[in-house]
Amino acid sequence: MSLASLPIVRGVEAARRSIFQRRRPEEAALSPDEERVIRALFGETLTAEEAVRRIVAAVRSEGDAALRRFSLALDGQAPDAWTVSEEEFVAARAAVDGATLQAIQIAAQRVRAFHERQLAHAATSFDVDGLGQVVRPLRRAGLYVPGTTVVYPSTVLHTAIPAVVAGVEEICIASPISAGEGGSAGRVSPLKLVAAEIAGVGTIYKVGGAQAIAALAYGTESIPAVDKIFGPGNRFVTLAKRLVFGDVGIDAIYGPTETVVVADDSADPDLCAADLLAQAEHDALAAPILITDNEALAEAVARIVPQQAATLERGKIALAAFHNRGGIVLTASLAESLSLANEYAPEHLALMTRDAAKQAESVRNVGGLFVGESSPEALADYVAGPSHVMPTGGSARYASPLHVGEFLKITTVVQVTEALLQKIGPAAVTIAKAEGLTGHARSLELRRSDR
Repeated sequence: MSLASLPIVRGVEAARRSIFQRRRPEEAALSPDEERVIRALFGETLTAEEAVRRIVAAVRSEGDAALRRFSLALDGQAPDAWTVSEEEFVAARAAVDGATLQAIQIAAQRVRAFHERQLAHAATSFDVDGLGQVVRPLRRAGLYVPGTTVVYPSTVLHTAIPAVVAGVEEICIASPISAGEGGSAGRVSPLKLVAAEIAGVGTIYKVGGAQAIAALAYGTESIPAVDKIFGPGNRFVTLAKRLVFGDVGIDAIYGPTETVVVADDSADPDLCAADLLAQAEHDALAAPILITDNEALAEAVARIVPQQAATLERGKIALAAFHNRGGIVLTASLAESLSLANEYAPEHLALMTRDAAKQAESVRNVGGLFVGESSPEALADYVAGPSHVMPTGGSARYASPLHVGEFLKITTVVQVTEALLQKIGPAAVTIAKAEGLTGHARSLELRRSDR
């Protein structure tokens, strides 16, 4: 795709009718490649949801045999053993250059420090007069780390370290392999493995897609079932997570990445374009959106984006993202820009305005807020500290980024004294009888001291 300049959407209502209507890519038609793979796999044309249901059912009933069949069909190969061996970790360390290894260690240290601080302020156990709660980490968590075309050691750090800091007893990662990844067939990328080792996770399963989610949810001969599944993935991973929820916990339903840049006349158009492209290059279904009240800036960014994209390895993918789900919106005022951003509730919101810190006070619905030109979202993807796994699809209206609290669960405890029972019990009896639940009332009345 080649564009001399991006189109500009003028006005809030026009933005709602166009860009806002394109934010549910999981409902879009299957691509020709996806249709071809599904027909080859099942011998008929199915929707994405129908295909995922069959994959999940097969893994649940057949275990490893289904994992192998689907991995061969979807990834082009299947490993001899599902679990990454110690020898593979050793080989991974040798394959990653020293500078990259050091950068991963720095990122891990910063992500760990942030989540340790977060844990200190998270929900804590307490006991007051025999009434309280106990906060415990999950026993077993499964982390899904996507990426075959693009490898994401950063996602390993940003999902695994919060789990380690929270104290989860058993943590495993499921991640796909692909032909040539890591330099040999049947191996997970060395970047992922060294990131997992630095994060403190040593159990890695070489499987991806809907079959990996099914394996984590229900277990196979090689992969034990987990209590909760975390992490982003493609539409098939997302559908599988939705399908298994209830039998296993999930963190959230994630869609393709979203970045909104709100800018005024003080913003640098080159930086605006670069920040939008940084997220657009993830996926042709990413949502890179500029909202500005300055027409000159809008026109400049519209020209610069195609120019910068032409110099990027994934520039065609980035431009496709602008066409599919992104765009440039011209508003009447900065206040209108901020209001529209809150309405969209993006995964990421970057403020490139004259008084960004002040404008930040108006932001309510966003996964991650990036204030000022020195705080680009790309920094947070790697080394800033907070997890880069964030709510998408408008769920920032009610959901939070991945954090240590997601790996904890609360048990309430009632252990009252006899004196307190006699004091508050009669009120409970009264309510129980009002509800017509006389069994509740009898349970309490049998404990009355004057009985």
